[in-house]
Amino acid sequence: MTVRYTKDHEWVRLDGDVATIGISDYAQSQLGDVVFVDLPAPGRKVAAGDEVAVVESVKAASEVYAPVGGEVVEGNQAIADDPALVNREAQTGGWFVKLKVADKAELDALMDQAAYDAFLKTL
Repeated sequence: MTVRYTKDHEWVRLDGDVATIGISDYAQSQLGDVVFVDLPAPGRKVAAGDEVAVVESVKAASEVYAPVGGEVVEGNQAIADDPALVNREAQTGGWFVKLKVADKAELDALMDQAAYDAFLKTL
């Protein structure tokens, strides 16, 4: 499964028609200790670029944006119960939402791992 990234440090991994969305390891390191997450209810429809979740850390509250549009099928209850999971497993178990993707072509506009790594070097 290919992972794609946004310039806002979200990642998306597609499995069939379902995209799993989270924040990059870089993003969680910039946030510091995550203390709260606000997840959307299943059934909510979002467009690419829409706020899909909120993550609060000891430093700040930040929005998590949908890299692609679709319908929320699941929020990650594990991070609601243990927000620090985002810090420990940002790109695996610390995902935020799963979306049923409306248009897979939207993934083509996102960065692959090499492009994202190059982007991080410019920050």
